[in-house]
Amino acid sequence: MTTGEREQPRCTVRYWAAAREAAGVSSEEVAAGTLADVLHVLRARSPQLAEVVSRSAFLVDGVPAGRRDPTQVLLHRGSVVDVLPPFAGGAR
Repeated sequence: MTTGEREQPRCTVRYWAAAREAAGVSSEEVAAGTLADVLHVLRARSPQLAEVVSRSAFLVDGVPAGRRDPTQVLLHRGSVVDVLPPFAGGAR
């Protein structure tokens, strides 16, 4: 670690529905200090996951991230980020 850097906390990313399919796993650990860091990591994984992430909503420790600036949504060791793609369906 160089001067000025700090180790980023490890958080759990949980994938739901289409996000799970695109990621190929139901959850994983990611080193990230902000939601923006998580999004950067996920978008770099694959074009399919990047597409799903671009349409998804996010919960951070059970709280909707909403329209908050992802660089301002801070994570800590043990945080849980849920990736919630749009859900469709229902009875007709």
